Amino acid sequence: MALNDDIRLLSQLPLFGGMSEDQLRLIAFGADRRAISTGQMLFREGSPAECAYVVLSGEMELISTGRDGQPEVQAVAGTGTLLSELALITLVERKFTAVATSDTSILRITRSLFHRLIEEYPDAARLIENRIRDNIAALAARAAAELHRFA
Repeated sequence: MALNDDIRLLSQLPLFGGMSEDQLRLIAFGADRRAISTGQMLFREGSPAECAYVVLSGEMELISTGRDGQPEVQAVAGTGTLLSELALITLVERKFTAVATSDTSILRITRSLFHRLIEEYPDAARLIENRIRDNIAALAARAAAELHRFA
């Protein structure tokens, strides 16, 4: 994939939607491209998350440990999926183990690269702040709608 293809894919992700081409170019150019072979693990559940990943091609199974201690596939992440976006903001633990189900190409975005974006482009920081605020409001609304289940 060329740099312009990476920029186009990043622009379609909710976190980066609405950002300028220069802002997206900074991320695309500064990110690391990696190839993950079928069956290879990208990261393990419970490990520290210091970066996010964008699936450029292929698929990753997202697996968590079930209550019985057995692994359970929770989702399949395909092309255009952003994994661990919260890791771009703060230190968190991985919620899943990610394993490639086919040969997969990913883009690794480090927290330091993301911080560079928001330092160099304050308007990008405001855009992201608004998205976070909207996400929290939507989460709170969904939680309030489910309160009756716990009464």
